[in-house]
Order: sequence, then structure tokens, then C-alpha cells
Amino acid sequence: MLRMNVAVCVKQIPDPAAPGELDPGTNNLVRTGKLILDDSDAYGVEIALRLAEQAGGGEVTLVSMAPNGEVSGLRTALAMGASRAILVSDEKLAGSDALGTARVLAEAIKRASPDLVLAATESTDGYTGTTPVQVAELLGLPAVTFAKKVEVEGGNVKVERQTEAGYDEVICPLPALVTVTAGVVEPRYPSFKGIMAAKSKPVDQLDVAGLGLSPDQVGAAGAGQRVIEVADAEERGAGEIVEDDGEGFAKIVAYLEQLKIV
Repeated sequence: MLRMNVAVCVKQIPDPAAPGELDPGTNNLVRTGKLILDDSDAYGVEIALRLAEQAGGGEVTLVSMAPNGEVSGLRTALAMGASRAILVSDEKLAGSDALGTARVLAEAIKRASPDLVLAATESTDGYTGTTPVQVAELLGLPAVTFAKKVEVEGGNVKVERQTEAGYDEVICPLPALVTVTAGVVEPRYPSFKGIMAAKSKPVDQLDVAGLGLSPDQVGAAGAGQRVIEVADAEERGAGEIVEDDGEGFAKIVAYLEQLKIV
């Protein structure tokens, strides 16, 4: 393969270092203001760039859905070396569930005609872990999840898939969708030259109508799930103190038996 065209699903999220804020009417995360690139997506961007470099050329296209035409997180990934971005931004998307988001991303990805689609296993502000495989289903692509290593050989993608006992080797034909686990590579830092170049790289912005979707397929209107209630986590209780009087081990065993651990 002389060129490797890769689409990477990237999410722009509120800065996790700042306290999160929920909309009191919907219990959804407030996403106004500047958004940043989800750290979990930086690994997919890095793998995509390496695959394009190893192929001797190609294009890495970022695909994202965000409110208010927000591009701050996209510019970070463009500064890493991605070629261009497709951003879907529309007020009608507010309140979208995982499937609604997948519909949007799938339609946007079609416009990139990639050989390979990469995504994180899950976002750090949602944790459903379902969106990437839903995208694959909508696109009619095979999905390989939890990849710790991704290689392309002769029209196939070869993946080392992380498991509890080690890893499985999976080979499937392209095009395909692969989700990558965090920490599998070291994402490059954007250079000053990359940051300056990112400012002029194209970001194609689309809305729901431009994707050919109807409003009842996305947003709160098309959501099959809603956050009904949000409750504070239980406070951590005080620990059990065991004073060793020579029989401390017996007290510990008895306590563990009470908890049905032993």
C-alpha cells in the first residue's frame, strides 16, 4: 500500500483538571467554553501518524463532534501532524446518546473514505465504551477492540489485542475499525512549527442536515437513554484498626472472614 489514509475519532472535552459542571435540567455535562483533546484519543492520533509514515505517505483525518464550533482540541491533534479535520457542530446534537453520536461520526467518516478508522476504547468523560463499535456496525466494518499494537500488512490490519492473560493476535482485511488502549505508544508533543502549521490546516464543519441525518435521529430527541438522577458517591468510611497484641493475625483473618474475602 503506497498511501495510508486513516480517520481518527477524537473527542473534545472539558478540562478534567477543572471541576465538572452538570446542567441541572438534563444532568448532562456542561460543554460550554474551551474544550481540550481527550488524552485517550492522543494515542489513536499517534498510531495513525506512524502508520501513514510507515506507508510512505497518506493522510490522517480527525473526526469530531462538539458544540459551538469548538476546535481547540482539534488544533492540538492537527499540531501533532494530522492533515485535516471534520467537525460536526449543531445545536440539535445536544443531549445525544452513544448511538446518536455514532450515527454522526459514521456519516462524517464516510466523507474521508479511510482505509482504517481508529478510536479510543472509551472517552474519559463518558466511559460507555460502546460508541466505536456502533460506528463500525453503521459503516459495515469489522471492529477489533483493545489494541495494544497496530500494523498494516498487504491490505490487512494486524492487531495485538489486549486481554487479561496477555494478548491475542488478530488479522482482518481493510477497511476496518480498531480501538486502541491508553499507554500503548508515547504521543508526540506538538512542535512550535506544528502549532503554527495547524492554524492553516482545513477544518470542514458540518451540521446535522449536511450529514443527511434527521433531527429525530440525534440529540435529545433521538436519545434512547437519559440521565435520570445524579447522586454523590458515598463517603469513605473509617478503616479498621488492629492492635497487635501477639494475636493480631487472628483478628485480621476473622475480619476478612466477616467480609467473606477468605
